[in-house]
Amino acid sequence: MSAWLKFLPWLLSACCVCAQSATTTGAPAAGRPAIVVYGDSLSAAYGLRQGAGWPSLLQERLQQNKFNYIVVNLSISGETSAGGAARAAAALGNAKPAVLVLALGANDGLRGLPVAQLRGNLAAIVKAAKAARSKVVIVGMRMPPNYGPQYTEQFQRSFSELAKEQGLALVPFLLEGVAQRPELFQQDQLHPTEEAQTLILENVWKALQPLLKK
Repeated sequence: MSAWLKFLPWLLSACCVCAQSATTTGAPAAGRPAIVVYGDSLSAAYGLRQGAGWPSLLQERLQQNKFNYIVVNLSISGETSAGGAARAAAALGNAKPAVLVLALGANDGLRGLPVAQLRGNLAAIVKAAKAARSKVVIVGMRMPPNYGPQYTEQFQRSFSELAKEQGLALVPFLLEGVAQRPELFQQDQLHPTEEAQTLILENVWKALQPLLKK
């Protein structure tokens, strides 16, 4: 069984709502524009030590490259696109992000929710981000093949199509280079390891870096 298929039951059961912040969950420091990570367990560093998740590594990367941004991680384990849409206006209004990294959808897909519903919810979050004058990076996800070719293809396309329609930066697949490598999962074969976080960061960085200003 591939690592991605082993990864499936964890995502299905990840329903706790305890966000793990990479840097801060409050408003950004005065004078420092914020990059808000708005995702689920994959971005909340679920099962990892504090500071080991890719959003924390992103903060380190920004400092190393002299980008004066603060990363605000508003990811919640088990979050769906509907939950993200419901809290988007308040969350983004408080954080006032310069850039929003929108990394939701995995839980929608693993629950077999309609792709049209996912698209609508993501579009609502993008609308809230644009109202807050934020740039947006859409982070794509993919489903295991056992969901059937029609659903998996429609699900995968939903992210790229939304990015194209809205003129947004796109990460094609958050777990590129991770999903099919069992050694990049923790001992339970369900959770990505700390080593995997650096690969996830690289996937995000390719789309995010061009939007940043020094």
